[in-house]
Amino acid sequence: MAAKSDENKGVIARTRLFVRQVVVELRRVVWPTRKQVTTYTGVVLAFVTALSLIVALMDFVFGKGILAIFG
Repeated sequence: MAAKSDENKGVIARTRLFVRQVVVELRRVVWPTRKQVTTYTGVVLAFVTALSLIVALMDFVFGKGILAIFG
């Protein structure tokens, strides 16, 4: 029974160590400013919108081409 008790202490100790290490790493993170987040979000949305339009245009053109060939 003593072995199981020691094993549980090991799990608890390892969990506490893990949480402490996570907190230390999160303190080292360089968090972006609100302006950076806004800028990056705008860039991502513009890029996704542009690619969506390109794919939609290609789908339309290929669809019309397939209908013209096999129509």
